[in-house]
Amino acid sequence: MLAAYASAVNPEDPFAALSVGEIEPPDVPEDWTRVPVAAASLNHHDLWSLAGVGLRADQCPMILGTDAVGRTASGHHVVVYPVIGDASLDDETLDPKRTLLSEHYPGTLAESVAVPARNLVPAPQGWTAAEAACLPTAFLTAWRMLTTRGRLPAEGAVLVQGTGGGVATAAIVLAKALGARVYATGRDPERREKAAAIGAEPVEAGGRLPERVDIVIDSVGAPVMEHSIKSLKPGGRLVSCGVTAGPVAEVDMRHVFFKQLEILGSTMGTRDELLEVIRFCAERELKPVIDSTYTLADAEAALRRLHSGEAFGKVVVTVE
Repeated sequence: MLAAYASAVNPEDPFAALSVGEIEPPDVPEDWTRVPVAAASLNHHDLWSLAGVGLRADQCPMILGTDAVGRTASGHHVVVYPVIGDASLDDETLDPKRTLLSEHYPGTLAESVAVPARNLVPAPQGWTAAEAACLPTAFLTAWRMLTTRGRLPAEGAVLVQGTGGGVATAAIVLAKALGARVYATGRDPERREKAAAIGAEPVEAGGRLPERVDIVIDSVGAPVMEHSIKSLKPGGRLVSCGVTAGPVAEVDMRHVFFKQLEILGSTMGTRDELLEVIRFCAERELKPVIDSTYTLADAEAALRRLHSGEAFGKVVVTVE
């Protein structure tokens, strides 16, 4: 079958480790099911895998991709929940042995993917496969950050750092629909204008906000840490889901203890939370922001678009 996969890992030149071509369909574990992939969306996780972050050379070839929409034998679209963990836990993301598709098990950038049957949930009515493929990481992560981890209060205020990425754009759309006042930083005027178009009040990177916020949503990391801490009101929460611009940050702990701030990590979300955000999107008639769409055969171009840092919203690969 056709797939985009890591044939090796290469920290110096990740794209040298990328192959797009025919590969033998991987075996299906017992009690799992295989579904044809209709569309998949990309994440920085895919680029990190090629660079050997979370993926070892002896695990290659490894099909990339965590997010996808499949089509059942009856023709219905289903969203692939990408977390493989202990389903008996209340929160499978806290399973110390939990993994994502494309880490231990082959991923979604292929003509088909195998997953446990419980990892397939109905796609929202009225969404295209490309739109629904944006749900498993971007919308699920943003939902958990705002609700479970961030505990967004009624009529609260949210700052989204580094607008443009999949989680950031999803956070703007969801926070606005939840009734929050939403601010979003951007490094250039065009990106700030796009953030304004989807419901945020744009702020220059590092700029002063009209008010201090209840929650900061951050996937950037070190460069925005000081600004995030200073932007929080007393009792506020900084929720981090990634470090695309640097993992090691200095924190002025005086702000943290004096203002009684919380610094929280957040990774993906539970299957129940995925169902919650799907229901919420359906009720509010929300749709994801899609930057661009490519075919599976052009997966390298799609990944290079993501790598460029110029995408605003999700980069999607269609398979059908």
